[in-house]
Amino acid sequence: MRPHLSSLLVVRDLTMRFGGIVALDNVSFSVEEGEIVGLIGPNGAGKTTLFNCLSRLYTPHQGEILFEGRPILPLTPHQIAKLGIGRTFQNLALFPSLTVIQNVMVGMHSRTRHGFFSHALRLPGVSQEERQIYDIAIELLSFLDLEAVANRPVVGLPFGTLKRVELARALASQPKLLLLDEPAGGLNHEEVAELGTLLQRIRSERQLTMLLVEHHMQLVMQVSDRVVVLDFGRKIAEGTPAVIRQHPEVIRAYLGSEE
Repeated sequence: MRPHLSSLLVVRDLTMRFGGIVALDNVSFSVEEGEIVGLIGPNGAGKTTLFNCLSRLYTPHQGEILFEGRPILPLTPHQIAKLGIGRTFQNLALFPSLTVIQNVMVGMHSRTRHGFFSHALRLPGVSQEERQIYDIAIELLSFLDLEAVANRPVVGLPFGTLKRVELARALASQPKLLLLDEPAGGLNHEEVAELGTLLQRIRSERQLTMLLVEHHMQLVMQVSDRVVVLDFGRKIAEGTPAVIRQHPEVIRAYLGSEE
C-alpha cells in the first residue's frame, strides 16, 4: 500500500544501512490523523531504527519522511518535538533524582519560550510560564493517576509507575503524533490490559495519533486500527489486525514463532 500524501505521517522508500547490514529496505507506509498504527516484527526487523529516523536520531540513506506534508529529515530532534512528534523510549530515560512532576515538566520545555536552564535558574520572565507548565503537569498526573507520587523522586518507584511517568512526560510536549517504543515492556498481564485501555482513552480524549512498536501481540491487536509488519528491514504486510492475523508471511516470520 502506497502512502497517502495527505496523511499526518508519510514514510516513503526509507532505507538505512549500518555497514553492510540493511536495517531498513525501502519501507513505505502512512499514518492517518486519529489512528493508532501498530508496527511489529521480530527482533532485528528494523522497528527501533525506523523510530530513530522518525525522531531524527538517525539520518536514513534514502527516502523521505513527511509530517503534515512537511519534510522532516532536515530537522533536528528538538525541532521535531516542537513540530508535534513526541516519543517514549524502550529503556526508560527519566531523571532519577528529579521528582515525578519535575520529570513531566521537563517534557514541556520544547514548547516553551524559555529554555530548561532559564527555568532552573529562575531567570526573569519565566515565573508565569513556569506556573502554566506546572498546571499542565498536574493535569497530566491526574489524567494518568499519578497525583499520589507527584512529589516523590522517580528512583525507587515501581516499574509500571515509571512507565506512566514517561508517558506523561511524552504527553507534556503536547504532540500531535506519539511514538510509543514498547510501552508494555516489563509490565505484568494486568498492567498490559490497563495500558491498552489507557492508550484508547488517550486517543479518544486527547485526539492523539499514535505509532506503536510493541512485541506484546495481544496489546497491538487490541488497540491498533492498522498494523505494519517488518521483517529484516522490509515491510512484508500491512492491514487491519484481522488481516494481519491471517497473513501467511506474517505467521511464518513472526506470529508463528510466538504462538
